[in-house]
Amino acid sequence: MTSALTLNHYLIVSGLLFALGIAGVIIRRNALVIYMALEMNLNAANLALIAFSKFNRIIDGQILVFFIIAIAAAEVAVGLAIIVALYRRKQSISVDELTTMRL
Repeated sequence: MTSALTLNHYLIVSGLLFALGIAGVIIRRNALVIYMALEMNLNAANLALIAFSKFNRIIDGQILVFFIIAIAAAEVAVGLAIIVALYRRKQSISVDELTTMRL
């Protein structure tokens, strides 16, 4: 049984997901929402890698996705720690109110 979904379908969804993530980074002013939009961009890249891996029958894409997910997990720990530190210091997570990198 063949799948009705082609590589183009996966890449279109991945592109839309990536564009939505970029729009979230550009439009939003809340640091937490920006952070979630960046994670959405990583997931869009993962989807594209898995799609290429599936249709080209190469396992390298899946291994690369595993490493990206591991790096994203470390990024979540560091990123959320920074956001919590900013909130404790400034009592806000709006990026408009953050004028310097110094706490």
